[in-house]
Amino acid sequence: MTIVTAAAVGIGAVLLAVPFKGLKGEYGFLLSAAAGLFLFFYGVQKLEAVLRAAEEIQAAIRLNHVYFAALMKMVGITYIGEFASGLCRDSGCSFLGSQIEIFGKLSILAVSAPVILALLETIEVFLASA
Repeated sequence: MTIVTAAAVGIGAVLLAVPFKGLKGEYGFLLSAAAGLFLFFYGVQKLEAVLRAAEEIQAAIRLNHVYFAALMKMVGITYIGEFASGLCRDSGCSFLGSQIEIFGKLSILAVSAPVILALLETIEVFLASA
């Protein structure tokens, strides 16, 4: 499937969901959620291909595995958090969507803490030798 197919699925779902929202709102939401889940799992498959390519790049430039793993976790947290937040906002639960976004940001901060500490240690070594 290409971006054209993904866009067609999204547009088709919206065109079908709009009339349902006028009659029974829950049906329109369920249709939109089903299309969203379909696109989400399609996106996960694309992320696997990106992950394989990034691993090859990591091997070529000899990047520390810890940093690469942290970066991939951040990408995954962002993808899942944005999807869940958007789904909550579409269902009318904006507050819950905002809370998911905040939790995602805190999770990214927690995952990036070892990288930040390593950066600070490197800066400290450079300053001590100067």
